[in-house]
Amino acid sequence: MNVDILISFVVATSALAISPGPDNIYVLLQSIAHGKKYGLATVAGLISGCIVHTTLVAFGVSTLIKENDYVYLAIKLFGAGYLLYLAYKVYKSSSALELNSRGIPKKSVSQLYKQGVIMNVLNPKVSLFFLALFPGFLFSDSLSTVWQFYVLGFIFMGVSLVIFAGIAILSGAISNYLIHHKNTGLVLKWLQIIVFVGIAIFILI
Repeated sequence: MNVDILISFVVATSALAISPGPDNIYVLLQSIAHGKKYGLATVAGLISGCIVHTTLVAFGVSTLIKENDYVYLAIKLFGAGYLLYLAYKVYKSSSALELNSRGIPKKSVSQLYKQGVIMNVLNPKVSLFFLALFPGFLFSDSLSTVWQFYVLGFIFMGVSLVIFAGIAILSGAISNYLIHHKNTGLVLKWLQIIVFVGIAIFILI
């Protein structure tokens, strides 16, 4: 087992979870508009949905990898290319962070949990992202590929849970900070670009 690869995965996942995206921005807005427990309910739903994507990728990709080493190489090349594409998309996007929480309808905690699950499960980009990310971080020659994917999936969920929950709990302080520090969005944008490019290079090495 290569612990260094797992540590690299945790670092990369942490940086991606902190970087602004539709999920953590939505958590932040729910927390600002209605309170921390509503943000935490959304977090729980989003993280739960990741189990479905992890399972799909674990069994689907593991079967392909067993078939042929060239298929594994092709998947890694696809993953690196997709991550570079995401870096380009972030580069072309605006660095401004929109934090307008007005007009967000209030839902119950259970409704927000269900919505978080549905948002995640029905988003094919999550499976695509897992497909791009996980094969480059396989960490053991003895553990089955399926189990390695599940380990990576649960690490991803655990890291995201801690950071997203932190965003919900500290939503007021985060909102005030972002309002008074206009360049934060630009810093986080370039952090995202660097992480995507860095992971792509890591996968190819």
